[in-house]
Amino acid sequence: MYDNNQLVVFTLDEYRYAVPLAAVERVVRLVEITPLPKAPRIVIGVINLQGRIVPVLDMRARFGLPKRGMRLGAQLIIARTSRRTVAMLVDESRGVMECPSDNTVAAEEIVPGMEYVTGVMKLADGMLFIHNLDEFLSLEEEKTLEAAINGNEGRGQT
Repeated sequence: MYDNNQLVVFTLDEYRYAVPLAAVERVVRLVEITPLPKAPRIVIGVINLQGRIVPVLDMRARFGLPKRGMRLGAQLIIARTSRRTVAMLVDESRGVMECPSDNTVAAEEIVPGMEYVTGVMKLADGMLFIHNLDEFLSLEEEKTLEAAINGNEGRGQT
C-alpha cells in the first residue's frame, strides 16, 4: 500500500500520526499565530513564513481531541497539500520512519469513515495513523479559508 514510503511521525497527546515525508517542507518551533477572522473553525490563524501567509491547522480539533492551550515545546509541521502550504500544530515531531506495506492496512478496513486517515500502521507498541493531507480541509473549508485570507490581505493582517 505504501511501499516503504518515508513518513514524518508526530504526536497529539499519546496518539501517533504521520504524514508523507515528501509533503513536508520542515518542522519549526511554535511561533506567534495571528488570528484569521472568518476562517473555518479548524484554522487557528496564520503565520508569516518567509513572506508567505500560511494557515495553521488545529489537528486536535479535526481528530476530536480535547482543546489545549499553546505549550512550550509545541511544533509546527510545514507541509504542502495539493492546493496550498499549511502549518499543522502538533505536540511533538518524532522524526522520520519507513512505512513497510506489510505493516499497514487501509483505514476503512479498521474504522469506516476515517476520511482524514489513509492508513494505519501496526507497530510493536501501538498504532500509527497515516494522515491524508489533501482530505484534511473539506472543499467548503478550503473556499472559506481562501476568502478569509484574501479578505484580510488588504487590511495588513499577516
